[in-house]
Amino acid sequence: MSDAHKSDLLLVTVTLLAAISWIFSKEAVLLMPPLLFMGLRFLIAGGLLAMFAWRRLARLSGDQLKRGMGVGLVFGVAMSFWVMGLFHGTSMGEGAFITSLGVVIVPVIARLAFKELQPASTWLAIPVAVAGLALLSLRNGFQPEPGQMFFVAAATIFALFFTLNTRAANQRTVINRQGKTIEKHRVPALPLTAIALVTVGLVTLTESLFLEPWQPTFSHPPPLLIWWVLASATIGTAGRFLVQTYAQSLSTHSHGAVILVLEPVWVSLFAAGWFGEIMTTTQLAGCALIFAALIVNRWSALSKALRASLRKRKTG
Repeated sequence: MSDAHKSDLLLVTVTLLAAISWIFSKEAVLLMPPLLFMGLRFLIAGGLLAMFAWRRLARLSGDQLKRGMGVGLVFGVAMSFWVMGLFHGTSMGEGAFITSLGVVIVPVIARLAFKELQPASTWLAIPVAVAGLALLSLRNGFQPEPGQMFFVAAATIFALFFTLNTRAANQRTVINRQGKTIEKHRVPALPLTAIALVTVGLVTLTESLFLEPWQPTFSHPPPLLIWWVLASATIGTAGRFLVQTYAQSLSTHSHGAVILVLEPVWVSLFAAGWFGEIMTTTQLAGCALIFAALIVNRWSALSKALRASLRKRKTG
């Protein structure tokens, strides 16, 4: 099997792990405070990845550590909004599609914050995504639910996280205010992920310390709760990121983004099978529009991948 095909299969596996993690997380927040759950989940996951990356972590410079922690701080805020959306939301599948809007918002953040030029497909995708979001939240006039608002906030901050994460993972030249040229060395993927996950855990645990009661959870933890926390940390977080890091080393980032669009589809299917969720026709139409926006946004990468596949078949 070629590296490209292996990468495709692994990235499909990543979307499945991510979708399964929604199930684990939903079950966990039904039994314990959501921010406390996120703190434990990400500290365990980050600790596991740090065990694999400890030698490379020890070789990082102060600037690299600072950038990794900065990425993790933004990621932690995004995950805080996400888990509150999961806690308050009435439809997990709907929440997955709203969160996936982050993929569409990424180029907008890159353009506004870092002046990066974007293809026309990006600006075509945005109104389609907004129309889909409107169908999800305007069923009875403008009455968006708290869970939806948390997911929208999470999607926006996720877009900033994706942008910062990409910049931290790649070497680039920066000119400071004094006109000096500085080389910003890339942070290797595995150490960067470990630092980011541990930082998320610290951020959400601190938020929980001030906002949530801990005593009931630690006094009488339900037996299943330990399983949901460990499964979410190992399978849904550490395992997912390990597989994703390896898969992306075999293929291009843009190609992977097309496959990762599958995540909200799996979440909707799993939510229907596990929790018995049923979407209305309007909700389904809204999710379909958001999915279409994701495809439009990544059309250049998708068409490039299709052309490459056709060329391989002809030459093979």
